[in-house]
Amino acid sequence: MQLLDISKQSEEEVAQIAELMQEMGRLRDAERKVSEASARYMKLNDTDMRALHYLIVCENQGVTATATDIAAYLGISGSSTTKLIDRLEKASHVIRTPHPTDRRALQITVTPETRRAAYETIGKHQSRRFYSAARLTSQEREIVIRFLRDMANDIDVSHADWIDDE
Repeated sequence: MQLLDISKQSEEEVAQIAELMQEMGRLRDAERKVSEASARYMKLNDTDMRALHYLIVCENQGVTATATDIAAYLGISGSSTTKLIDRLEKASHVIRTPHPTDRRALQITVTPETRRAAYETIGKHQSRRFYSAARLTSQEREIVIRFLRDMANDIDVSHADWIDDE
């Protein structure tokens, strides 16, 4: 059984594609290491880190975030979200305040101290991505965008008939 038909590619093309796949692996490894180091620095688990990132992005975009929004973003239950927010609040990472337009809901925001710590450490490190992209020409960025979009679509789990959706 053969997974790939490379008969239409030259040896040079196959070598270049292999190098591209290797570099994508290096990028995933680098992202994983940064994520793990960030979680250790902040003394949080991966889900907590994802929640804080979501809240910071919401605040940057002027969007009010609620527990329901966090649950939907993380794909976790309401009770798990309550425990997560309780844990983050106890560690002084988030605060609950009345929602500005919905009296029944609470707004969840990141504390200034956590925002500052995230920006001065993880944020500075992650901002290097921007500079990598800025070094490309507009045309090169369009090619990379198309490649990444196509790759994400091609490897989406919806194409994997071997995955049990239960």
